[in-house]
Amino acid sequence: MNTTRFAQARAYHPANHEGMHCLRLQGHEAGPSDALWLGVSIILPGGHTSLDASSMEKHYVVLEGEVCIRTPDESVTLGQFDSVRLAPGEARQVSNSSNRPAMLLLAMPYPATTTATAKP
Repeated sequence: MNTTRFAQARAYHPANHEGMHCLRLQGHEAGPSDALWLGVSIILPGGHTSLDASSMEKHYVVLEGEVCIRTPDESVTLGQFDSVRLAPGEARQVSNSSNRPAMLLLAMPYPATTTATAKP
């Protein structure tokens, strides 16, 4: 078992994320994981990512507030406990246009050849 307390979760700094504080909950430096990693992003009012694609699928769940997910083809505003799956290669932009912070859970698999383990 690998436990990560939210209060001790380490920040990570993905490129092209503005007005966001990202925390790793499982996988990568947060501990061993064979298939996926979990992170939480606290998105300040006006915070956003650029419209970028990833080679891996992404799953988002809104834990608090409202978050807009935009792709080149559509846009959806998600509320608490709403979720969305983005396909590999599907460009997306995440944003918070409200006046309250939002919290977003991210689940993302590792590339097929990667198994992450905890760093010493």
